[in-house]
Amino acid sequence: MSKPSSSSPERRSFLTSLNAGAASLAALALSGVARAQGKSTARWEPARHEKDDWFDQLPGKHRLVFDTISLEHVTNATLFAGNFIRVNQADYGLQSTDLAVVVVVRHRSTPFGYNDAMWAKYGAPIAARSKVEDPKTKQPPKINILNSRDYGELLSNRGTTLESLFKQGVQLAVCSTSTRAYATSIAQSVGGDADTIFKELTANLVNNTNCRMVPAGIVAVNRAQERGYSLVSI
Repeated sequence: MSKPSSSSPERRSFLTSLNAGAASLAALALSGVARAQGKSTARWEPARHEKDDWFDQLPGKHRLVFDTISLEHVTNATLFAGNFIRVNQADYGLQSTDLAVVVVVRHRSTPFGYNDAMWAKYGAPIAARSKVEDPKTKQPPKINILNSRDYGELLSNRGTTLESLFKQGVQLAVCSTSTRAYATSIAQSVGGDADTIFKELTANLVNNTNCRMVPAGIVAVNRAQERGYSLVSI
């Protein structure tokens, strides 16, 4: 039986199909390489939101953010924020204006963003929620103990007060979400209105210049890092 010649219709049809299949495979391969290259070269950039622009408005050649969720955390943060500023001044010849430092207070450290008047008025319900006691009296604090030098030997911040840091440009970001929860707890304890107490707390921050309310402390931690702040969690 004779074989079909190279010029037979069957032969030509087979070769045409083979070449078409090979071309399709090559096109798919090239397309896949192009997509892979596109994915590898595309750089992700975080979205920018106007309410977070204050992070970029702080002067500073170096940026640092502390994330705190308890008295122990925020006490350590005040100590190390002071160390950070001091060493940069002594060993690098920098000024405090060369350093952008933010301390985020959220969860149980949130109330340390409130002034003495709020602690004097609502110390008991605040302390109950934040699990804090005055290291001197062993009772609910009646002042913001992180802003008093009288506790230097009792707290790990060694007398570094919030106000001393504010004078060097440190910013305190106070969690609004947590403050809302504290306002609710206080209202339940004293029989008040949560919305009214929330407004009272946010109007009585420990420092009106260097403290600000942020939508949520955890979000502030995220946004700070996206804007070039190094994170310290203690």
